[in-house]
Order: sequence, then C-alpha cells, then structure tokens
Amino acid sequence: MGRAEDARGRARAGLLYGIGAYGMWGLVPLFWPLLKPADALEILAHRMAWSLVVVAAVLLVMRRWAWIGELVRRPRKLGLIAVAATVITVNWGLYIWSVNSGHVVEASLGYFINPLVTIAMGVLILKERLRRVQWIAVGVGAAAVVVLTVGYGQPPWISLVLAFSFATYGLVKKQVNLGGLESLAAETAVQFLPAVGYLLWLGGEGRATFTTGGPGHAALLAATGVVTAIPLVCFGGAAIRVPLSTLGLLQYLAPVFQFLLGIVYFHEEMPPERWAGFGLVWLALTLLTWDALHTTHRARRPLPPRIPATTPGALSPAATPGTPVSPAPAPGALPPTPPEPRAPEPQGP
Repeated sequence: MGRAEDARGRARAGLLYGIGAYGMWGLVPLFWPLLKPADALEILAHRMAWSLVVVAAVLLVMRRWAWIGELVRRPRKLGLIAVAATVITVNWGLYIWSVNSGHVVEASLGYFINPLVTIAMGVLILKERLRRVQWIAVGVGAAAVVVLTVGYGQPPWISLVLAFSFATYGLVKKQVNLGGLESLAAETAVQFLPAVGYLLWLGGEGRATFTTGGPGHAALLAATGVVTAIPLVCFGGAAIRVPLSTLGLLQYLAPVFQFLLGIVYFHEEMPPERWAGFGLVWLALTLLTWDALHTTHRARRPLPPRIPATTPGALSPAATPGTPVSPAPAPGALPPTPPEPRAPEPQGP
C-alpha cells in the first residue's frame, strides 16, 4: 500500500510540475510587454546574461559541476553547444519581437507545428522511417502552411522560423546529450560575453533602458533569467515522474495558452482562412498524438506465451492435421516491438 501511495504521489507531483512548466511557457507572452520601452534586442541580451547567473546559482546549490570537465575535454560537444546557443538566440529574439509587435497568434503557430517540423527533419537528416499516420500528419501540416500562406498573403515566416529554429535546437541537443539545466548553463555561457558586450555598447550610446528606466524596470529585466530557468526546473521535475506519453500531451499546453492569449487578451485578428489553417494544424497534431499513444500501448502490451519447441515431425498440441504449424521461436527470441516515443524537448519560448 505504501509503495502504491508513493507512486501516486510521485505521479501527481510530476503532473503538477509539468502543468507548471508548460503553463509558464504558455503565459510568458504576458511578461515581455512589461519590459518596454526596452526593444527586443536589449531584452534578449538581458535574458542571455541573467539566465547564466540564475542557472549557475541553481547548479551551485545542487552541486552539479562534474559535467563541465567532461564537456571541456570534448571539442565536438563544445562546437555543438555553440551551434545550439546560436539557434536558440535566434528563436528567443524572434519570439520576444513577435510578442511585442503584436504577432502572438503567429508565434503560437510556430510551436504548434514544431512537432511536424521535427518529424520532417528526422526523415531528411537522420533518415528515420515514418509510420503511415505520421506521413499523413506531415502532409496535413504542409497543407496547413499553404492555406495560411494564402490567408496571410505571404508565408507565415514567424511561425516557420520559430518552428525550424527550435527543431534544429532539439536536434543539436540530442547530439550533445546534456541535462536541461546543464545544457542551458553551457549555452548561456556561450551567449554571455556577446550579450554583456552589447549591453555595455548600448549603455555607452545612452540607449540602455536598464539604467534609465528606474529600479522597477531594471528588476524586471533581471527577472528574465528567473523566467527562463524556473519553467526548465519544473520540466526536469516532471520528466522524471510522469510517462513520456503524458509529457507529450502536456507540451501542447504552451501553444494553446499562447494562442488564447493572442485572441482573447491581445485581440489579434483571426479571419476564416487562418482558422482553416490552424484547424489543419490541429488535425495533424491529433493524428500524431493518436499514433504516439497507440504505439506506446502496443509496446506495453503483454507478450503472447511462447510455443514450446517440438521435435522434428511432431505437431504442437493445438495443431490439427492439415493445419500449418508456425515455427517455434528461437530460444530467448522476442517478437519485435515498436520503438518507444522520445521525450519531448523542453519548449521554452
């Protein structure tokens, strides 16, 4: 009884952590407008600099430093970290700009289509093989982009850049294979000097709002590090407590919240053709989710009992004359099972 209660408590805590992480990522569009009159580049530079400060403090408290020595001795991993830092810089900067420029709905679309882009990149780059439902989902997603291009009068470039940059970031992070906090610390260490250099230059030009906007504004800019780190800590707590299928469903909370904020709070327009495009995207995601849950269920299904090996010419007890007899499995052989779904990447706009 005690173990069962502990397991339920662990699952509940993991679910709350997951809702907290994706909920905060979904509500973050409410935070970036508070940092005006700072522009997107200044906000981005503060986010990069203060994130390193906050994450380094967390790692110091947790005494998780052993990974640094190993990373320094791996030039290839260091190079991948630099690539990841560059790609996530583009993603963060564009997201901040899009929110503060009135494109919250289009930004949310980027995170809706991110799973589809990730699958497409897996096929093109990693030569992965897709199941039929996954191919259908990717096709529906491509049709959605065409519909949205017609609706916007141009390709939804904000959504596409956000989706492709984050998918590339996830692909690189899989090669690096570091934990969430460790990876963020390494990436922001790469970002730190350029960010601080830009902020010093901005101050020298007399255009830095950090020193001219008052203590409240300065505190909000410094809080960008906390806004970046806390959801990631919650995601880490969820990842070790709940199944991957649950995490896969929770990841849609962030773009759903962003989409609702764009319509209800920021009052962005949604003409019929955009609703049609979003509807196709949601259909594709429904297909992907169904396929992932179905695959997971099949992978966890109990294996059928093994048929004992028979002597040459003998029939199994269940066989009757004239009925073909399936060959007995080799000793220790198991039937193939579909691959387990991969853990979703932390989605931190």
